[in-house]
Amino acid sequence: MTARVTQIWRHPIKSHGRESLDRVALTAGQTVPWDRVWAVALENSDADGSEWVSCGHFSRVSKAPALMAITARLDPDSETIVLSHPDRDDLTIQPDRDGAALLDWVAGLVPENRAQPARLIRARAQAMTDSDFPSVTLCNMSSHRAVEQKMGRPLSVLRWRGNIWMDGLAPWEEFEWMGREVQIGSTIFKVRERTDRCTATTVNPDTGVRDADTLSVLDTWGHRDFSVRAEVVRSGEVAIGDGVHLL
Repeated sequence: MTARVTQIWRHPIKSHGRESLDRVALTAGQTVPWDRVWAVALENSDADGSEWVSCGHFSRVSKAPALMAITARLDPDSETIVLSHPDRDDLTIQPDRDGAALLDWVAGLVPENRAQPARLIRARAQAMTDSDFPSVTLCNMSSHRAVEQKMGRPLSVLRWRGNIWMDGLAPWEEFEWMGREVQIGSTIFKVRERTDRCTATTVNPDTGVRDADTLSVLDTWGHRDFSVRAEVVRSGEVAIGDGVHLL
């Protein structure tokens, strides 16, 4: 069986919504277009988007679980995003000018005992993924099913906040790809590192409530990793149904 792409996702505002895609054009040395282009900096951070900084500078699901339930719809031409959450009316914003509106909208979703969101910034140098290089996260459905089996219940793949999902591989086969190149559609990636995981994955994407101890399940394999981070080394397109070939 040839491994194939089953889902493609981007997250325009880091930790504030996800959006599914049917296809995407990728450019060497860059992330999925519009993925983590914006991020919500915390009150104790000096992040301004001029350079990549680590996730600790930003409001994120591991500290504010309710954020996990946000979904997003982006119109790239107008740079307008519609955000939805089960406990909020929809919000339509242009992030570069409507940061205050977003902060008002998420008020109450961030626990009072956590650092509070202060401003919405745009990444001008490099998208605010969790890696210090422009990464695309490749996820294996078989590995996800292995976690489900040990958990004894179905889990949404959205807990992992990945970019490209593949099916037809063996469980954890993606971990054997370190340093290798893989062609997906017409795009070639170099797999750089495994994706270490945090408490964000314990949160239900529909409700924004912690309800599954994913980290303890990962511990049974001797790690807390899920998916791999890859670098685009040859530009191309990826679409749902495209084949996956290790080079």
